[in-house]
Formats: sequence, C-alpha cells, structure tokens
Amino acid sequence: MEEMKKSKFKRICVFCGSSSGKKTSYQEAAVQLGKELVERKIDLVYGGGSIGLMGLVSQAVHDGGRHVLGVIPKSLMPRELTGEPVGEVRAVSNMHQRKAEMARQADAFIALPGGYGTLEELLEVITWAQLGIHEKPVGLLNVDGYYNSLLSFIDKAVDEGFISSAAHRIIVSAPTAAELVRALEDYVPERESTLVWDVEPLSYVPEPSVV
Repeated sequence: MEEMKKSKFKRICVFCGSSSGKKTSYQEAAVQLGKELVERKIDLVYGGGSIGLMGLVSQAVHDGGRHVLGVIPKSLMPRELTGEPVGEVRAVSNMHQRKAEMARQADAFIALPGGYGTLEELLEVITWAQLGIHEKPVGLLNVDGYYNSLLSFIDKAVDEGFISSAAHRIIVSAPTAAELVRALEDYVPERESTLVWDVEPLSYVPEPSVV
C-alpha cells in the first residue's frame, strides 16, 4: 500500500450543501473527503452547519481528530446548526464576512455538490484567483458528474471569448476525494498574485455643496 505523504496544505476550505442531496453517493463522497483530509493531516474550515453534506464532512474530520473551524453568520445559526456544534464555531455578522474568513483561513478550496450558496462561494474564489488576489488551488469534487454541466458552461465561455484558457485552468476537477487532493497538491498558479487580499474601506468624500 502506498504510504500517504504529508500534505503541503494545513487547512482546506470545503464548500457544500446544507442539504444531503438525493443520491447516497453525494453523502458518501462528503464522508470520504473528510477521511481523506484526516489521512493527510489536513484541518477543515467550512460554513459551520451541522446538517446536510456540511454536517457529514465536518463530523468525519472531527471524528478523525483533526481541527474543524465552522464560520457561520449569526442569523443562520438556528437554521443550519442542530444539536451540539462540531469543532470550533466562529460566528460572524453576515455572508460577506463568512466567505472572507473562510478564504483567509484556507490553503485550498474544494466544492462538494451543493446549490446556489455553494456555487456562489465557489465562483467567488475562482474569480479572486483570476484577478490574482490569491494563488490557492480550487477544486471541484465532481461526484457522479454532478458538475459536468457547469464545466460545459465554462468550456462554452472559453469558446465564446468570455473566459481565458489560463482562467479555465484555475479549476481542478476530479471524481474522487483522493484524486482531487492529489491534483490540488500538484496545482501551479498561472501567475503571481497582483492584488492585495484585504481591501481598505473606501474613504468618503462629500460632494461639494451647491450654492
């Protein structure tokens, strides 16, 4: 059996649904991803929920003895947290703070199957990579071809001139957790970061008064 080498990632951010999905393969993939992180001694940062795929991946990482950091807006805590929270829960004010904190804490990103929220989080970190705000790899865990239509859309956008070939290569896709983590380990960014991660608040300049 091949010996598992220690990962270069200390913590990976996982985006996924607060629902479990209809197929058991989605749930199994979430658990398997959690176990893969444990085997590679990688900690988890995620959206903080204890239900759906979020609950499954976080519980698997926690049960394996790795640190779990959940970042969740206060307003979503009654909806997405049930029973005892898993690992460390960090409450924030809103969705923007949630995404910024998860991204700041992570060395790489993985999207499991999910809905609008998962897509929104995924596309934002892809966009940040395209802009050079970060060089962290972004992976799609394409369970049973769940993300095939998204990948086809991106191919179409490249063909039509809206996404560059270099930006297309930001996305790393694989059908299993083990393959995906290995591919993320091998990812080499196209260019060095060119923008700062944290942006200072815009200063307000009052309009001149009209006499």
